[in-house]
Amino acid sequence: MSELAKAFDHGKAFIAFVTCGDPDLETTGKVVRAMAENGADLIELGIPFSDPTAEGPVIMGADKRALDGGVTTDDIFEFTKELRKDVKIPMLYMTYANVVFHYGAEEFCRKASEAGVSGLILPDVPFEEKADFDSMCQKYGIDLVSMVAPTSESRIATIVSEARGFVYVVSSLGVTGTRTSITTDLKPMIDLIRRNTDIPCAIGFGISTPEQCRDMAALADGAIVGSAIVKIIAEHGRDSAGPVGEYVRSMTQGLKNP
Repeated sequence: MSELAKAFDHGKAFIAFVTCGDPDLETTGKVVRAMAENGADLIELGIPFSDPTAEGPVIMGADKRALDGGVTTDDIFEFTKELRKDVKIPMLYMTYANVVFHYGAEEFCRKASEAGVSGLILPDVPFEEKADFDSMCQKYGIDLVSMVAPTSESRIATIVSEARGFVYVVSSLGVTGTRTSITTDLKPMIDLIRRNTDIPCAIGFGISTPEQCRDMAALADGAIVGSAIVKIIAEHGRDSAGPVGEYVRSMTQGLKNP
C-alpha cells in the first residue's frame, strides 16, 4: 500500500498544510510536530514559490515571507530529513512546476525521496501534462497526487483512474482561502471518483471550522486544511506552534468523534 494511502487507515484523515520557512524553518519544525502530536494524519509541506497561481492572499503571503527569509529548496530537503527523525506520519511536498523544472525533475524527486516524503502535489500541472513529472515520481517511489475540481466534469473518471496515493478534491472554484460556507454539491463528484478508483479521496480549499471539516469528511475519506493554519502562523509568528496545535486538535476531535 502507498504510504500516503496509509494515512487513511485509521478512519477519516486530517491533512494539514504548512509553508516551509514561514517565518523560519525552526518555527515550521515546531508547527509540524505540534500538528502531528495533535492528530494530523498527513502533512503537506509547502515549498514556497514567487508566483503561486492557485493560492489566495494568505498562502501567497506565507510564500513571500519564507522567500524573503532566504529559504531554499535545498534547505527544505535537509529540514525534512531532520523532521523524519521523529515525525513518523506520512508527509508530501506541495509546490509548483517551475520549482521542480528549475531544480531538475529527476534530481528533485530523488532528493524528495531521500528526505522521506511520500508524495508530491503540483496544482499548476494539468492531467494532460503530468507524464514527465509522473515518470520521475514513480522512479523514486513518490505518489504524484491527482487533483479534481468542479470544472473537471467529464475528465474526472480518466484522471482518477490513474491516481495514486489519494485524490485531492478541490471543493470550490477560485483560489485557496477560508470560506464561510462550501456550497458546491460535491456528492456527485465523490460518487464518480469512487466508481473509478479504490484509493481514498480528501476534500480541500476553504475548510476552516470543525463543522466544515466534519461535513467534508462525511462525504469523502478526509479533509485538507491549509489557509486557516497559515493564518494562525501569520498572526503568531515564532510562537505559532501552541496555537496551531490547539487548532488542529479541535479539528481532529470533530473528525474522529463525529
